[in-house]
Amino acid sequence: MALFEIDESSGLPVWVQLRNRFVYLIKTGHYQPGDQLPSVRTLAAEAAINYNTVSKVYVNLESDGYVESVRGRGVFVRDIGGKADDVRSIADTEIEGCIRRCLALGMTIDEVTLRMMDVAHRLKDERP
Repeated sequence: MALFEIDESSGLPVWVQLRNRFVYLIKTGHYQPGDQLPSVRTLAAEAAINYNTVSKVYVNLESDGYVESVRGRGVFVRDIGGKADDVRSIADTEIEGCIRRCLALGMTIDEVTLRMMDVAHRLKDERP
């Protein structure tokens, strides 16, 4: 499986999918503080994504404090203060992605909340 795959059937825009994947990879420690991200051109070519889309993701990640752009050198992961080991923040990233996909399907936030509660209760009942 490739590190960056775009789900064409998802209701989420490509840039949001890519951004969420980067956030997940940073928070889970795949990318460590100081690691250099692929160049915009390289990632655009390898993932078959528009150059401007990748650039938009990098700008967004920088404005959110995940990365730092160094002119002429590239984009580097910043130290996000121990969040890489925080299970709750990793779970939040996963849950947020799920919620966004449900919203893209046309569900309301209340409908998503009820469905998540129903599924959680079902899973709880399945446990021995």
